[in-house]
Amino acid sequence: MLLGCVLARIQNESIDLRSPYVKQGPTAYNGRTLDERVVNPFLQRNRIPSTKGPFLSVFRRSVRLEPSTGEGLRDQEGFDALLKLVEHLEGTDNPERLKSFLRHLLGRFVEVRSKSEIPISRLQRVSLSQYDQLLSSFLSVSSGGRIPVLLVEATFRAIATAFDLDWEVIVQGINVSDQAAGAGGDITIKQCGSVLLAVEVTERSVDQSRMITTFQTKIAPNGIEDYLFLVTTNADDRAIRQAHRYFSQGHEVNFLQVKDWMLIVLATIGAKGRQHFNRSLVGRLEDDDIPAGLKVAWNEEILRLTTG
Repeated sequence: MLLGCVLARIQNESIDLRSPYVKQGPTAYNGRTLDERVVNPFLQRNRIPSTKGPFLSVFRRSVRLEPSTGEGLRDQEGFDALLKLVEHLEGTDNPERLKSFLRHLLGRFVEVRSKSEIPISRLQRVSLSQYDQLLSSFLSVSSGGRIPVLLVEATFRAIATAFDLDWEVIVQGINVSDQAAGAGGDITIKQCGSVLLAVEVTERSVDQSRMITTFQTKIAPNGIEDYLFLVTTNADDRAIRQAHRYFSQGHEVNFLQVKDWMLIVLATIGAKGRQHFNRSLVGRLEDDDIPAGLKVAWNEEILRLTTG
């Protein structure tokens, strides 16, 4: 309810926040319509725990937001807190302060969402063209590098399951230094204890300097023969030429676009393999260490995909 009051105040500073029904006078506002068309859809779409009904449905028709209205309400303490905040809003006419109040309020909603369990939307039958669309959209979500790693992890696990490979897929923690942990990359593929492939999944550009540093700190010390950069941006030509110089030293370094690589793999592993990918990815997204914002972003992408 408070969110609707803030939005109404930002839209029109002259309204009476205590009169949420248009029939209450020239300074009243349509709180029910604001809730049904803006506030409630926003809360539901972003998986923020809240009632699905309009906030005014708990009151009698045409009530004012004043102490007497709270008589008989189940949450009297909550209503009293609402009135104090409405009073604060009434004394605020600075647009920037109102917007700051709104940002703070939205931040508290994020905290509530983070403490709640968000059901993850399931992937059913998805065509390759739909995967193309889904991957493009999901990879564009700001995630601090989490999303591409999640996608690549699920892809490698699908490969191993589809072809019954004796692979150990080791994923480095998102905030853990590869060097400190003795890992060659974000994802390491091992078989019988030996490293088959080390993969660095990155949203940052790979330039020559980074290529040299990666070789000196990860590839050479760990004796990695096959190293793969899966990137979301194009690798620098000088970085590619630098990588070619290491081939004669017994280290092959390659560069591929994450989405292009994934689409080829998904096409290759067939329908059953894609089912393994779907289960692996959804299962990973359900884990407690995945931020709520990423779970909501995934659900939004699936909704967009299925509704066209």
